[in-house]
Amino acid sequence: MRHFPDGESLVRARAAGAREAIVVRSLDDPDAKLVQVLLAADALRRSGARRVILVAPYLPYMRQDRAFRSGEPVSQRVVARLLGGAFDRVLTVEAHLHRTKRLADVFPCPARSLSAAPLLARWCLAHPEVRLVVGPDEESARWVRGVARDAGLAWAVCRKERLGDHRVRVEVPELPDLPRSARALLVDDIVSSGGTLAAAARALRRRGVRHVDALVVHALFARGALRRIRGAGIERLVSCDTVRHATNRIGVAELLAGALARAAG
Repeated sequence: MRHFPDGESLVRARAAGAREAIVVRSLDDPDAKLVQVLLAADALRRSGARRVILVAPYLPYMRQDRAFRSGEPVSQRVVARLLGGAFDRVLTVEAHLHRTKRLADVFPCPARSLSAAPLLARWCLAHPEVRLVVGPDEESARWVRGVARDAGLAWAVCRKERLGDHRVRVEVPELPDLPRSARALLVDDIVSSGGTLAAAARALRRRGVRHVDALVVHALFARGALRRIRGAGIERLVSCDTVRHATNRIGVAELLAGALARAAG
């Protein structure tokens, strides 16, 4: 890839005689990377690939599934239409879906969002000091239950009230009795501002939890987010490597490769 002086991208990609090509590109910083993967798909087809697959460990623009105010786009459908028209299959991890149940419901090509819950549960099993899995809001309930079930741990889900773009209030439900040395683990799929995690950590501490860690899938971390999270008393912060960050400790390559192999089989 290179950039012209006017900011446009030039992408060169060759299929090297292969009939199928897989583009692996995490799409954080999406406004630059989306154009690049679209150009790569076209270049690969022109060099002989009959099928081109996109593996995007992080897939952006999936949360805007309706126009909340007059004049807004439905970004989810716009991006799904672009990528689905360029690729024969799209694979991602924990797409940030709200009212949309499945990625395949909005993509014109086969598309799948893989659950990271087994990877997070495996991490919990390797850290027996973690005794409680906590979801910071109601949206996290489904897969917080999955992580806790697979790891054999107790779980709880907080209730969140949004007070503004950067302010939230989090209420913690009744918690099981924990040893003083036990650690509670906040689990979330995506962190950008860090406000929700920080509010949940402070709420847990008010309930008497002495040690709070956090485990996230997509570590987007806007400016100031890491400082906000640490300032709330989260002692250990771990992420999957869907987005490159210093907190990456859990790899998703095996998960994605297995899904590709099953699809090919």
